[in-house]
Order: sequence, then C-alpha cells, then structure tokens
Amino acid sequence: MPLAVYALAAGAFGIGTTEFVIMGLLTQVAADLGVGLAAAGLLISGYALGVFVGAPLLTLATTRWPRKAVLVGLMVVFTLGNLACALAPDYGWLMAARVATSLAHGTFFGVGAVVATGLVAEDRRASAISLMFTGLTIATLLGVPAGAWLGLQAGWRATFWAVTAIGILATAVVALWVPAIQADAAPVPLREQVRAVSRPQVLLGLLMTVLGFGGVFTVYTFIQPLLLDVTGLSPGAVSPVLLVFGAGMIVGNLLGGRLADRMHAPALLGTLLALAATLGLFGLVATHAVATVLAVGLLGVTAFATVSPMQLWVLERAGETGRHLASSLNIGAFNLGNAAGAGLGGLVLLHGGGLTRLGPVAVLVTLTGALVALIAIRAARPTPAMPATASCR
Repeated sequence: MPLAVYALAAGAFGIGTTEFVIMGLLTQVAADLGVGLAAAGLLISGYALGVFVGAPLLTLATTRWPRKAVLVGLMVVFTLGNLACALAPDYGWLMAARVATSLAHGTFFGVGAVVATGLVAEDRRASAISLMFTGLTIATLLGVPAGAWLGLQAGWRATFWAVTAIGILATAVVALWVPAIQADAAPVPLREQVRAVSRPQVLLGLLMTVLGFGGVFTVYTFIQPLLLDVTGLSPGAVSPVLLVFGAGMIVGNLLGGRLADRMHAPALLGTLLALAATLGLFGLVATHAVATVLAVGLLGVTAFATVSPMQLWVLERAGETGRHLASSLNIGAFNLGNAAGAGLGGLVLLHGGGLTRLGPVAVLVTLTGALVALIAIRAARPTPAMPATASCR
C-alpha cells in the first residue's frame, strides 16, 4: 500500500477517537454537567447527525479544491472542535462543539476513501478502504480505552485535551505524506452527481448502511452502563473491555476488505447476517461477565466486517460521476445509523425497557438492513437480456 494510505489511516485514527471516546465517558459527562444518561447519549446522536448533514454539503462545497488541501483543512477543523469540547462550560456548549467537530468527519472519510482507491490497483480497492478504516479501528482499540481511563483518572475534559493533541499530530502526518492531488480540471456538474447518487442501487446501499449500523449503536452507545449495571463489572474494567472491542474491529475491518475484494455480494449479505446474530447474543449473555466480554469482541469483528463491503457497494454503483458524493453520503449514512441507533436505545430506556432489551431491538434493525442488501443484490443480478458485465461483483 502507498504511504499516503497510511497517512489517511492516521487521520482516521484521530477522528475515530473523538467519535467513540464519549461512550467511555458517558457516566462522567452526565454527572459533571447535571444531565441524565439519555441526554448524555444525545451527544453521540448530535455528532452523528452533524456528520450526516456535513458530509454531502462540504463535499460539494470543496469540489474544486485540491484533494490534499481539503483533507488538511478538515483535520484543522477537527482539531479546533476538540479544543472547544475540552473548554465547554456546559451541556449546550459541548453539544455545539461536538456538532462542529463532526462536520469534518464525513467529508474526510468520503474524500479519503476515493483518494485511497485511486492510489491502488482495481482489485485492491476494498483493501485500501479497509486499511484507511484501520485507523478508525485502532482508535477504538487504543484511543477509546485510553481516553476512558484518562477520563476516569483526570476527568473527561482531560480526554478531549489529549484528542486535541492527537489532532495536531494527525494533521501534520496528512500534510507530509498525502500527495498533492489536484481537483478535476472540469468538475462533474452538480446535477450529474445528484443523478448518479439517485440511482436505486446507490439508495439501497445507503439504506442498508443506515440500518446495519443502526443496530450496532442501539447497543454500543450504552455499553458502559450495560457493563456496570447488568454485567456487574467494576468501573476500572470498562477500558479493558473496550480494548477487546477495538481488537475485534481491527480483525473485522481487514477481514471485510479481503472478503469484499474476492466476493463482494456474498460478503455484503453475510457480514450483515453475522452482525445480527452477534447482537442477539447480548440479550442472552449480558449477566455473565466472561460471555459478555467475548460477545463485545465478536461485535467488533462483525460490525466492522460490514464497512468495506457497504462502502465499496455505493462507490461502484455511483460510478465515476458520483463517486465523491456517494462516498461521503455513505459515511453520513453510517453516522445516521449511529444517531438513529443511539436514539432508539434511549427510547427503549426511557420507556422502561431496560438495558437487557437493547439487544433484541438491535437485532431487528440490522436484520432489516440485511433484507435491504438481499433486495439490492437480487436487483443487481443480470437477466437473460442483460450483459454479464452488469452483474454484481
């Protein structure tokens, strides 16, 4: 892989840390700012909605910019946003800072994924995407547990100061290693880009992304209180369990990239079904410590095995004219799923469902995403009147 792909992974590490670290700080933030657990969970939903809105808007606004300038500028926005989080005097300020930070997220991953696939051979595009997203998984493996530990020792604000420092380093790495890729001399007109991403296969891909990851965050948003109140672990044990989740993410991310390069459609459907099965385990084993830890690790594997197949699906279906916008939209779709899942989990808790009910609800959401994937795959199969080149990979 070119060195630039590793630079993109470094940027993904910084962004991934700030996205997920709040989950290991939820109890501390709620207590310090005087809000309930459900309200603290909205800090995750607010971030995710900011990604969903910001991804397509910033992608279109920066179409004529050199790709490297876009990526470096987004990392600067990310770094300043985390600085604002560290300085937040109240809940409203923290929410606004989280949303401002999130605006850089979707476009960085969307543009970065296109840049990464353009630097490698066609048969390694999914692997390039998965390598870039490895930065996100390493953030969960190392950044999130470390941030949760730091928050426990020195307060949640110390974690955001640390993430700000990570942002400065990641910005420098992207600036040094990513080549000076210019924007297209004649950018694709907006109307053609919108037409490309409005194709039924692209829309189905976006929908399966929202539903597939919506199930993950119905459970994972509340992983800290679930481990403490249901499984009965001590506060000091939360960080090691998050470490297990991060290790699973790395395995799943790399596995998903390899599977998608070899057999795209089966990988797409199979990873979603495996994810639904894993989510179902939480309702069965939540009161057993060892089984719960194993289930958390397996959730990391199955959740991130879906990422490369779903990202590659929308890139291929949008074609050259819509690839940048489709890539950013799908990153937004991941985060819309995050927001919807966090909100759905909050509703379950508000209506007295309890933490043990989150797993069964999550299964239904992800199974719906698998159904959408099945519909998309069947629709993409060639008919006798269609040439074989139109088939799904």
